[in-house]
Amino acid sequence: MGPDAVDTAALVAAAQGGDRAALERLLRHQHDRVWAVCRRIVGNDADASDAAQEALLAIVRGLTRFDGRAAFGTWCYRIATNAALDELRRRRRRPSPAAADAPHDPGDAADTDPGPAFDLRIADRLRLDEALARLPEEFRLPVVLRDVCDLDYAEIAETLQIPPGTVRSRIARGRAALATWLRNQDAEPDRPSDRP
Repeated sequence: MGPDAVDTAALVAAAQGGDRAALERLLRHQHDRVWAVCRRIVGNDADASDAAQEALLAIVRGLTRFDGRAAFGTWCYRIATNAALDELRRRRRRPSPAAADAPHDPGDAADTDPGPAFDLRIADRLRLDEALARLPEEFRLPVVLRDVCDLDYAEIAETLQIPPGTVRSRIARGRAALATWLRNQDAEPDRPSDRP
C-alpha cells in the first residue's frame, strides 16, 4: 500500500469509534467520487454540489449503521445516487425558466470551436456530460454507476433496487443511445454555423 493509499476499513472503524480526524480523512477520500457521481446524474455543477453535500452529511449520519456487508465505496455510491435523485426531484418542484423546460434536441447543441489551446479531453468530457444529461434517468443512472463508478451489475441492482437483468438491459440501451447521440454530434461539423 503506497503512502497515499487509504486503509478504508481502518478509517471506517476509527470514525465509527468517534475519531474525528479519521472521519475527515474518510470524507476527503470519498468527496471527489461522490461529487462525480452526483454531477453525472444531475447534469450540472450547482445541483451536484448540493447533492454531494447532502450525500456526505448522510454518510456521516449513517456511518454507525454501516455494517461492512457492501464495500464502503459501494455504500457511499448508493448514498450519493439517492442524494442525486433527491436533488432531481427537488429540481422538478422548483420553478425554472422556460428555456430550461424546453426539451433537449441534440441538433440544437451549439457548435463549439475550442481553439488550439483547449484540451480535447475536456471537450470530450463535456460532450459526454451533455449526452448523459439527455439520457432518461432510468438509463443514465445504471450507465453512470457502471461506467463512471465502476460498480458491478449486482451492486448497481442493489443500489437502484432493480433486478440485475434490468440493469444489463438499461446499461445496453443507455450506451446505445449515448453512442447514437455522440455519432450524430460528430457528423454535425458540416452544419452551417450560427455564429457570424
